[in-house]
Amino acid sequence: MSTRIFQSVIVQMKEVTDKVIGVIDSEGSVQACSALNLVGSELEGASMAILGSSRPTTVFEGRTFCVLGGQNARFDYAVFVEGEDSEAQVICRLAAIAFNEAKLNYEEKFDKSVYIKNIISDNTLLVDMYSRAKELHIDVTAPRGVLLIRLPDKVDSATVEVLQNLFPDRQKDFIFSVNDTDVVLIKELSAGSDGRELDKYAQQIEDTLTSELFIKPVIGVGSVSAHLRQLAERYKEAQVAIEVGKVFDDDKMIIHYDNLGIGRIIYKLPRTLCEMFLGEVFKKSPIDSLDQETLETINRFFENNLNVSETSRKLFVHRNTLVYRLEKIKKLTGLDLREFDHAIVFKVALMVKKYLNSQEQN
Repeated sequence: MSTRIFQSVIVQMKEVTDKVIGVIDSEGSVQACSALNLVGSELEGASMAILGSSRPTTVFEGRTFCVLGGQNARFDYAVFVEGEDSEAQVICRLAAIAFNEAKLNYEEKFDKSVYIKNIISDNTLLVDMYSRAKELHIDVTAPRGVLLIRLPDKVDSATVEVLQNLFPDRQKDFIFSVNDTDVVLIKELSAGSDGRELDKYAQQIEDTLTSELFIKPVIGVGSVSAHLRQLAERYKEAQVAIEVGKVFDDDKMIIHYDNLGIGRIIYKLPRTLCEMFLGEVFKKSPIDSLDQETLETINRFFENNLNVSETSRKLFVHRNTLVYRLEKIKKLTGLDLREFDHAIVFKVALMVKKYLNSQEQN
């Protein structure tokens, strides 16, 4: 936020109080003050005192401090008022309210990250999107990617800082948290970029968070956005990628929406339709009647593209043994996995069953 905005608020406050009022950053440097000779100076020890306090206001060396954003907010700025008495504390808290309001208005009007965050949240009208983009000098037609980084624990400042260092261009790339566990990266891409470039960035993020913070994130990747108005839809795609991947590809840390295949279709089906489909496919015997060895055989057979010889080799069984197992599956279900059409139906049925199981767990 511009120190000019802080100073503007302070000038108005001088009309109602003679007390010295100012703002320091997280390093203790005075960014704005009614006593102009203090601007640029350091209030040594103030930052440590504020960080070590659990009270709404902190008294230190003749001044009262209050963190902007509230007691539990990240300490970027704090307002201070001359004095340690109750009057100073009241003025300090009132000043913090005024600064917070000014800060919010400034961010809404001039902060690109807030603007982009409103777009992906569908909080911006189309007509406002264009006018604000022009004011902020944002290219509406630049290709962009949306990566949703879901963390195993709550988002902290260290995680956001690491990601911002990884993508330092604050004018074109935007990183912000959207809830307790999710961080979003909006990455501007070069002309003609495709999903492979996004996968590369996702791998960078996974490697960096794993090596530097020992965090194992799950990263959902949306399709490439060709226009600013598509960002909200691409963000939803990244969310779907994580949710569908959690069901069908729970061993993957990076899930691309474009690679979800039939999984994203199944994910949208109503439960009753899924149950009806399973009932129609497994008329002879329910899918739950298949034991673990049989399911392992089926999955390996699919992994090896319905190749009997290759599957038997991977399972360390004789070819005839595998043929016997496939015949047994045919008798139980009426589906011959060696026939392509039957194999497709069976594969979809397994995915539907997995989806239903995930719904029960939730």
